[in-house]
Amino acid sequence: MSDSKTGEIKTAKSLFKTQNNPSNIVPSKLFLDSRIKFRCHPEVSCFTACCGNIDIILTPYDILRIRKALNLPADEFLLRFTTPLFLEKTDMPGVKLHLDEEGRCPFVTEKGCTIYEHRPTTCRYYPVGMSFFHEAAEEGAASEEFYFLVKEEHCKGHDEEQVMTIREWRKDQGIDESDEMNREWMELVMRRKSFGQQATLSEPAQKIFFMASTDLDKFRSFVMSDSFRDTYEIEQATIDGIAEDDVALMKFSFKYLASSLFGTQDLKIKEEKIRAKSEEMQRTRGDAEKRAEETYRELLKDKEELIAATKKA
Repeated sequence: MSDSKTGEIKTAKSLFKTQNNPSNIVPSKLFLDSRIKFRCHPEVSCFTACCGNIDIILTPYDILRIRKALNLPADEFLLRFTTPLFLEKTDMPGVKLHLDEEGRCPFVTEKGCTIYEHRPTTCRYYPVGMSFFHEAAEEGAASEEFYFLVKEEHCKGHDEEQVMTIREWRKDQGIDESDEMNREWMELVMRRKSFGQQATLSEPAQKIFFMASTDLDKFRSFVMSDSFRDTYEIEQATIDGIAEDDVALMKFSFKYLASSLFGTQDLKIKEEKIRAKSEEMQRTRGDAEKRAEETYRELLKDKEELIAATKKA
């Protein structure tokens, strides 16, 4: 399996989780026109050996693509095939594929991957990894990308004669589509990682992130509710699109998360809601000040009564 966009160099067996021994990484930067020698096919002796004892973190697009191929609603897919976890170095909840009793991917057989056309982004990259550096705390900041090769001892694909550029490899494995679909979500994760331990997501924020990232069925019900539509400025064309199109809904979820978690301008709250909230805060502040003044006067009165009683004694 392989790495994908992460904030630092990782080994190929996980999208986010660093391996204990990264010595399998070839210490050389690769770029789109760099050439690699590799081919995987059923005749190599190690075929599917890389599909066990691994963490395969699923992106929102991975989940959507796989469950559609299996014709499963989101909640059933999550229950049957995934395990929850926190994405590395963040308090953002996500999921990874749940391995079988032998520690193998549930979709792999001796003949190969049963969902190959819909396989996760992680699997598409192997044995190539991408480093993804992004000043995520700054909205719109530029990113730097380069690649690296992972050579594990068991993998015989490196002995094959096929030579391709990274650009050709990406096209051959369908990585371009996956990366484009995953890009905004990955930027959210990288932005959160850049904050380190300076701040924490509240439990409601974590629940919203998890729902939007893993369960589009529930997220659709959430955004189509009257309360949501009364709160945010959303064009009718957008509403019509996300009502039926899961990919459009997924992309909308990224904008919603960017807005709600990081205060971007991707989604705007209606002016009347802002005014109502401001007035509510002013009322609350006024009530608090009134209660504080009353408490102060009561304490002052108690103090004066205590002084008077002491003098009489």
